[in-house]
Amino acid sequence: MTTPEPSHDLTQQIALFRYSLLGDLVHQEPGEPGLYDKLRERSTRSYHIPGSNRTHVAVETLRGWLRDYRRGGFEALKPRPRADNGLSRTIAQSIADRICAIKEDDRALTVDMVIAKARTQLALTTETSLPRSTVHRLLQKHGLMEKSPEDPSNKDRRRFAFEKAGALWMSDVMHGPSVTTDDKRKRKTYLIAFIDDATRVVPFAEFALHEHTAAYLASLKQAIGRRGIPERLYVDNGSAFRSQQLSLVCAKLGTTLIHARPYQPSEKGKMERWFRTVRLMFLPNLPPHALDSLESLNRALWAFVEGEYHQRPHKGLDDNTPADMWAQRSADVCMPSHHLDVDDLFLFEEKRKVTRDRVVSLRGVPYEVDAALVGQTVVLRFDPSKPKTSIQIHHNGKFVENAKIVDAYANCFVKRDHGTKLLRTEHEPRFPAGLPLRKLNNDKE
Repeated sequence: MTTPEPSHDLTQQIALFRYSLLGDLVHQEPGEPGLYDKLRERSTRSYHIPGSNRTHVAVETLRGWLRDYRRGGFEALKPRPRADNGLSRTIAQSIADRICAIKEDDRALTVDMVIAKARTQLALTTETSLPRSTVHRLLQKHGLMEKSPEDPSNKDRRRFAFEKAGALWMSDVMHGPSVTTDDKRKRKTYLIAFIDDATRVVPFAEFALHEHTAAYLASLKQAIGRRGIPERLYVDNGSAFRSQQLSLVCAKLGTTLIHARPYQPSEKGKMERWFRTVRLMFLPNLPPHALDSLESLNRALWAFVEGEYHQRPHKGLDDNTPADMWAQRSADVCMPSHHLDVDDLFLFEEKRKVTRDRVVSLRGVPYEVDAALVGQTVVLRFDPSKPKTSIQIHHNGKFVENAKIVDAYANCFVKRDHGTKLLRTEHEPRFPAGLPLRKLNNDKE
């Protein structure tokens, strides 16, 4: 028995899916009132799309399918084969990393020479497409197409390296694989990492579900706890790196925060090379169960960092290992003293004005503060990873109290300034003490 071709079956499934989304719209005339509203409503739904990991369809995509159906019927809904079918339209990440490594080792190589060398090293066949323009854009994106040092117009980009551990940390964020979360959904991860310039040791790295300021500061806190306080922190220009909170934390630590110049990836070369190591040596060898949860993925990452990366000879360290270099150069690393409250130092700060009912709101949660602060502007200090707990209230630079979440029901029984309560307690008598029931009835009459 001959098995039908999978590509044919998939083509039919895609066409049927597209037709099912259009439904009764195929019978409506172009420009009919309400058509766009129906398309927009269907674009907000989630679908299981054949042959795709996407779950939503854009309005313009639906409009295009409807236009195709009107022109050619059901057959027009089938995906059209590409003219370059069978050829790679993009360069695989592993090949791209190798191309960058080849160019980085010998900057004098032209784009054509890099392509030829990559084909030889990776034993690529002619079917693997490496368009010259695509390779050129790849190298330019990573800052590897700069002018030669002999060119007088070229900027000074001499290689640098600090002598002591902790003198400079580089840090950045890389897009990671998807993992299964507690609610059984697939979520994209982001690798937040730090690398010590002098030793190439990774003070800390972890995959997170977000790349915002709170996630970044949580990783920085872990890095400082493990490898000390850096003198300088060299970061990119993303929103998390430009946040006031990061600047405040670095100022309190005595760390100089340095931002790289825009569109100059070569200035963070050591960080980029470590990310390339992760993509080439860690991610391809991940066992399937490592993506079952974020915790499993991070356990696998640290097994790689401590067990392999830190123990492998490094070319940039004269074939010494990062672990050995840290042992030699970490004598002056400043570890947090027992007098420094690191947890308190990393608390977020936001200003709020206390309302007339003694309330301030944070992340949609109302908190009750001292009545003496009504109308005053206070500073709320809190840990964003622990919502609804330990919100510190500061006023005029001094700690006042820990705020409590408003309990509206309990406030019904609080005695007001005029000496009354809004409701009686369960221990209070139903009638005034010493007053007979008959007297009450007579008064009622």
